[in-house]
Amino acid sequence: MTYFLGIDLGTTYTAAAIYENGRASIIDLSSRTAIIPSVVFLAEDGTYLVGDAATRRALTEPTRAAKQFKRRFGDTTPILLGGSPISADQLSAQLLKAVVADVTERQGAAPQGITITHPANWGGYKLELLEQSIRAAGLTDVKMITEPEAAVLHYAQLERVPAGSLVAVFDLGGGTFDAAIVRKTETGTEFIGRPEGIERLGGIDFDQAVFAFVSGYLDGAIESLDLSVPAARSALERLRVECVDAKEALSSDDFADINVMLPNKQTTVRITRSEFEALIRPSLGQAIDALRRALTSAGIVPNELKSVLLAGGSSRIPLVREMVSGELGRPVAVDSHPKHVVALGAALAAGTASAAAVIVVTPSAATPVPVPASPSTAMPTVAQTVAPTPGPTGGPNGSKLKLMIAGGVVAALAIGGGAFALLGGGSDSAQPVATTPATNEASTTLADSSSTTVASQQTTTTAVASTTLPFPASTLRVALTGLTIVGNHYEVTYDTFNFEPSFDVGKFHLHFFWNTDAPASVGVTSSPQGTWIVWALRDGRDKVFDQFLTTDVPLGATAICAVVATAEHSVHSPQYVDDTVSCLDL
Repeated sequence: MTYFLGIDLGTTYTAAAIYENGRASIIDLSSRTAIIPSVVFLAEDGTYLVGDAATRRALTEPTRAAKQFKRRFGDTTPILLGGSPISADQLSAQLLKAVVADVTERQGAAPQGITITHPANWGGYKLELLEQSIRAAGLTDVKMITEPEAAVLHYAQLERVPAGSLVAVFDLGGGTFDAAIVRKTETGTEFIGRPEGIERLGGIDFDQAVFAFVSGYLDGAIESLDLSVPAARSALERLRVECVDAKEALSSDDFADINVMLPNKQTTVRITRSEFEALIRPSLGQAIDALRRALTSAGIVPNELKSVLLAGGSSRIPLVREMVSGELGRPVAVDSHPKHVVALGAALAAGTASAAAVIVVTPSAATPVPVPASPSTAMPTVAQTVAPTPGPTGGPNGSKLKLMIAGGVVAALAIGGGAFALLGGGSDSAQPVATTPATNEASTTLADSSSTTVASQQTTTTAVASTTLPFPASTLRVALTGLTIVGNHYEVTYDTFNFEPSFDVGKFHLHFFWNTDAPASVGVTSSPQGTWIVWALRDGRDKVFDQFLTTDVPLGATAICAVVATAEHSVHSPQYVDDTVSCLDL
């Protein structure tokens, strides 16, 4: 039997579709539903479970399960499963391997070709890592196509979109958001302008908003749980599932009741649709802003669009359609199964000549592409037979490659024949090795010694100097001195005292973060960990941090902050962290 396979490797769920006999159709990956959770479980004997089986085992052994690891893609700080360090790309390889094996068993033969999708705004580094995942899964001759392109391929087949038509894709999935303008061509699709994306915006953020809403009614009951007790962990997990179910119910109902069955609290919390919409409206506004930037990059106005295609499971939220249609004034198309549309488009790309811009992963003895190695594995070689479409952060051939993730991981800086990974925080990390800093006595004032001037579109805010210090003068510290919005990102000037930020072994750097995280949580030794971006002087630049987009601001954030961190990403001088952190209001 000849067929082709398309895989949508999602943050929360993974879907697969096959193309045979001239049509694409979803193939069941579960006995209950067509899609499976993007969850990987590492058993004590070293075997991996994925999907529903991994989710079941995670209820009793949560430290051996990884969820939502797509958001950690490119983070060289490994995820710990049962104490073993594993990178997000390795986990993706296990998920891909299991999906292909399952489909092969169901079909009775291996697929003739495979297409795997990825976010449109992934740059060269992440695409290289995805190639490594594909190789590690034992797959060859695999196409890679962006999620918006796949969605348009499927939509164009259903709607008979004529060649030359422009479609805006508003892809709001479980963990990421993509906005892109795609033109239908005679042979497939092509991007117009530059795709935009928000790495940390999706259904899981809306789930967390509902969870926080419930937590606010429980008078500290969640915070006081002893999570070392299995019953407490299970009860908290059930509450999270209740919050997800409530979010989904609000797409059709005016309210949802959430049952709380904690060891120390039993009650019911009601959330209305209007309350839920108030929670997520600011984030959806950021997504629409990203779509407008994609339109501007393409040089078109909304009335030139044939339609706006809503893709991704979170696009079924009624407010999404209401806001997108209201803002752009164009017809909005919602697939009857938005969680399937990308996989179906990937199957079409695999089985036809429809993929306009793809990377084909094939066995080759070509020169390896220099990428940062994960702490837990050496990277095999990769050959690119077709160059990836440059995203908003540039392509792999530039002198510098930046990968911006909201409140999370930054970037790879290519220098000569190698590359250095500037990593950030996550929910699971290796324990740091203690270091002893070399410090010098310094003045007891936080003077604003930065003289950096930034081209500004808004007024610069300057930090207020302090004349007294509640900590030793020799403590390493940072002072933010100015905040400016330039284009679509923040630029923060700063000064450091008693050290220069560096990525040299044993040296110190800065963690930038939003004030929604506690200062003590933005290092790998804290629990729970916050999110942060690593920063140090490089390329001879002045002291300017520029890795937060204006669309990255999480709910509730009112300031950008920074704190000193060790080479192993622990927060320096933890006994003084609340005093040494520096913030500027947005």
